[in-house]
Amino acid sequence: MSTRVLLVDDQALVRGGLKMIVDAQPDLTVVGEAADGREAIEAFHRLKPDVVVMDIRMPNLDGVEATRRLAGPQSPYGARVLVLTTFDLDEYVYEALRAGASGFMLKDAPPAELCAAIRVVAAGDALLAPSITRRLIGAFVAKAPRPRAAGALDQLTERELEVLKLVAWGYSNAQIAEVLVVGETTVKTHVARVLGKLELQNRVQAAILAYESGLVELGSREPA
Repeated sequence: MSTRVLLVDDQALVRGGLKMIVDAQPDLTVVGEAADGREAIEAFHRLKPDVVVMDIRMPNLDGVEATRRLAGPQSPYGARVLVLTTFDLDEYVYEALRAGASGFMLKDAPPAELCAAIRVVAAGDALLAPSITRRLIGAFVAKAPRPRAAGALDQLTERELEVLKLVAWGYSNAQIAEVLVVGETTVKTHVARVLGKLELQNRVQAAILAYESGLVELGSREPA
């Protein structure tokens, strides 16, 4: 079964280029296009794609608000959104990640990386491992810390806090299992409980919460 992709960008030429890249893959298929956030929501409702590739800056309804409506905690859709941006250290991207996006890619990324990212998001994972994502999160948390996060961690067990720290550092389930000397299934259970207790959509949101609460600090070399 091919992964069904919805492309959202206000520039037709960009959508056309993305479509050529995605449709060239045997396991990926573009099922629709949208020129702004409003069209994206309507198209998602109609087409039910597996992944939405979302531009940030668009007229009528931007990518941040469209992501919130498609993938946020109050959304009825539970969409998986991959954000595209021109600039990596971008507050709009940070807010899109907080709103529920599973990760982001730069528009000048190689085609193979874009396709790999779509597959990761389609599988239900989050694009957290690249250091650029952690740097983005850390930069905006440092600029505007949000104390709301600290109290939320009180409900986590000591082991769940350990898992959250490692998630914030971009560790995969397999890597966390190796560090904690437990099975990968056990790690998946811990991650699911962390997301459930904190009412988060994905690992990227968990990482943001870990930084915002001070559990993990920007610039530290190891999980705090």
